[in-house]
Amino acid sequence: MRSRFLSVGTVSALALGLFAAPAAAPLPVAADYAQAAAAMTAAGEPFAGWAADGRRFLLFDPSGDGFAVEILGDLSTADRVAVLVPGVGTNLADFDRGLGGVARRAPAVQARQLSAELQRRSPHARVAVVAWLGYDPPNGWGLDVATESRAAAGAAALTRFVGRLVHERPAPAITLIGHSYGSTVLGLAASKLPAQVGDLVAIGSPGMGHDHVGDLGTGARVWAAEAATDWIRRVPGVRVLGLGHGTRPGTVGFGARLLPTGGVRGHDGYLESGSATLTALAEVVLGTADATAEDWGGRRESAPSRRLGRRGRPDLGRPSFTSYGGAFNAGHGRWFRAPDHP
Repeated sequence: MRSRFLSVGTVSALALGLFAAPAAAPLPVAADYAQAAAAMTAAGEPFAGWAADGRRFLLFDPSGDGFAVEILGDLSTADRVAVLVPGVGTNLADFDRGLGGVARRAPAVQARQLSAELQRRSPHARVAVVAWLGYDPPNGWGLDVATESRAAAGAAALTRFVGRLVHERPAPAITLIGHSYGSTVLGLAASKLPAQVGDLVAIGSPGMGHDHVGDLGTGARVWAAEAATDWIRRVPGVRVLGLGHGTRPGTVGFGARLLPTGGVRGHDGYLESGSATLTALAEVVLGTADATAEDWGGRRESAPSRRLGRRGRPDLGRPSFTSYGGAFNAGHGRWFRAPDHP
């Protein structure tokens, strides 16, 4: 039976439906750290062990394929936030161990690798990393992998999550990183994201739902990495009759800024320690990538124009969004409050 503690973070139905309207599909809502920890304890092992180890989750729901949003660092003080969006086949059972038991595929492991690299490069930076399994990715290699129904539902959920983050903490610079089908989620969300999202990164991407970076409808910088050893290179960059995801961002024709891929092993190695992509991603998150892009051997472009407010500063304004999970006590920091006894 489901625990009563899951009421705040529950998905009432997981069948998004291949051709169902994404807006009509129930989507996960956020629970604060204490509620998520209680739900993890109630769910038993291995999740109870995660809570006992002091790991912090904003969302935990073991129903169906499961949902989880883990936080590394302190969202309440972070100046910069990186959000990792996983792709096909990712579910709660593999959140920590990786699909097929391959650790480098696990969202939690990837988030820890990025967090460690950020600390290594800038020990005093106030950065938080979010492993965001806040949508239901396609499973296996069915037709839904080639369509965008799951990505559209994920984009709606991601937009709400980022909107709430910006509402409660408008100052941090946000980087969104999508791996594989997760980059399709980013592409469909791009035009609806607030201005605080300054960078979108597509790694191992089959396509972002568009044929050119200019079609994304965003002022954010768009980066991409496609390794020579990644089988994604064999995916045709087309969209026909609702199938396919458009031009792959890792190709020059898409127009994204290209990240280095030295040392990347296959489709899942971009965030492994020692890969050139991981180092470059840390630079993007820290806001120093423009200064080093030429050293990567890729294309360096001028920063896109951003809407300016008074005194020439970016006009962050008040983002338009529906709060992640509906009503919440804005202004009191409840969402980011750590449990009293982690």
